[in-house]
Amino acid sequence: MSNMFYIPSSNLMGPGCLSDAAKEIAAHGFKNALIVTDKILNQIGVVAKVTKLLADSEVQAVVFDETKPNPTVGNVEAGLAILKANQCDCVISLGGGSPHDCAKGIALLATNGGEIKDYEGIDQSAKPQLPLIAVNTTAGTASEMTRFCIITDEVRHIKMAIVDKHVTPMMSVNDPELMLAKPASLTAATGMDALTHAIEAYVSIAATPITDAVALKAIEMIQGNLRQAVAHGDDIKARDNMAYAQFMAGMAFNNASLGYVHAIAHQLGGFYDLPHGVCNAVLLPHVQKYNSTVAAGRLADIAVALGVETKEMTDTDAASAAIAAICQLSADVNIPKGLQELGVQEADFDVLAENALKDACGFTNPQQATHEEIVAILTAAM
Repeated sequence: MSNMFYIPSSNLMGPGCLSDAAKEIAAHGFKNALIVTDKILNQIGVVAKVTKLLADSEVQAVVFDETKPNPTVGNVEAGLAILKANQCDCVISLGGGSPHDCAKGIALLATNGGEIKDYEGIDQSAKPQLPLIAVNTTAGTASEMTRFCIITDEVRHIKMAIVDKHVTPMMSVNDPELMLAKPASLTAATGMDALTHAIEAYVSIAATPITDAVALKAIEMIQGNLRQAVAHGDDIKARDNMAYAQFMAGMAFNNASLGYVHAIAHQLGGFYDLPHGVCNAVLLPHVQKYNSTVAAGRLADIAVALGVETKEMTDTDAASAAIAAICQLSADVNIPKGLQELGVQEADFDVLAENALKDACGFTNPQQATHEEIVAILTAAM
């Protein structure tokens, strides 16, 4: 069986690379960009910094800063209207996963037409999106380099998973200088999101030697740097290491896909408008406990990457140790202990489970669950 490996054609990494990115954008001949971001990044001056660097390279920009933490169909439509009105020839997303996903939706509709719901599922588009350059300001989602786009349908109260080769950005930018002084809670949530990406990719039925290698290295680097990045947000080395770690986790899940952590977390985010990384962190140990009956050997490898000494352990014991290490890291960075703290209601479990089983991310989980088993995972995570 053949495998396709997806990654942006250009990826800029390291302190100060934002300036190089502006020159690269100009070198591609782009003249009029739509910057998709959020109000906070606009208010604190990050958007102004980017627009100035672009202007210095003779690239003009208009700004759409209405992206919500869980970007919506309405966000995509509003941004698309601005793009069309200004005849933009490229899109620049600036922020974390939310602006990146919103920008992907805008760029995809700019060339394919229709409504964003038309592209829910796997490879539903016919044409490449408008060129997208994704500038990252957090270390976690890896949306700046993946073919995944998650958009909330406000009417159905669900998150649509769009997995499409045509939404892969043409260029990603990870400058850790943009990540300094991010709030500890955001650093923790995005870091645990990256850990989830790496772990779900490693136990995925679509894993390959390439995705295995980057997933395990990402886990090792997150284990070694996330606590420091949370406690000391101005540590440029920890920020840079987390940027590399989340990028490698992105390489892993962009090609091996994910599992039930994300399939369930998408429903929680769409239903309750909860932060994605926090939902992932709470669900991660419970889904891996479910997976351990068929993927104990893989979880044993993860235990080693998490710094656990496993030489005297069976795979089953090592899998349990991996889950314990996940819980400890989550606790150390002050992630909520359960879904109850997030306002999740048991009365909603049936509809959450029903929708989770339809989510494309669950198709590569190491074993397929019943409705009752998804409900049991939700119950355990309360």
